[in-house]
Amino acid sequence: MTILPREFYSKDTVDVAKNILGKKIIRKIRGQQVSGIITETEAYKHKDDPASHAFHKITERNKIMFGDVGSAYVYFTYGMHFCFNVVARNPNYAAGAVLIRAIRPENGIRAMQENRGHVSLKNLANGPAKLAQALAITKEHYGLDLTKDSKLHISEGIIPEEVIASPRIGITKATERLWNFKMQN
Repeated sequence: MTILPREFYSKDTVDVAKNILGKKIIRKIRGQQVSGIITETEAYKHKDDPASHAFHKITERNKIMFGDVGSAYVYFTYGMHFCFNVVARNPNYAAGAVLIRAIRPENGIRAMQENRGHVSLKNLANGPAKLAQALAITKEHYGLDLTKDSKLHISEGIIPEEVIASPRIGITKATERLWNFKMQN
């Protein structure tokens, strides 16, 4: 499988959030390769997006959003969960990232279930915290270059039959923006 090149992420953040649907996340866990098809994403921009972590200023938490596109932005939320994002933006923006909200597990399902406590396939990785837990994505992956063949990367996958746009989930600002994208197929 062809790993997505850095150029893939050097486009408008909203476009990357749509175009990354159907791509495959590949993670190496305990010597085994696990993977899943990306089925849901959300776009977060910079100064024009009050829901973005990059809206106000650069911090220790968000500084990778201002860094190289194609890097992993992993953050801890609610004092208990990690969330996995990919830095993506066109060169005219200082920051941007795409939250990977859900995948359809393909390979290494047993390993993912062990990471999640043997939950059903339907609920295995159908939310950002569940996805990070299933793929054992932690702060250790913060800043990882996803454009290289390593323990975590994203490759070509399938072409979605249909993409549904809706408001982002769990935010209170910029709720009118239809920057949540789901793959239907």
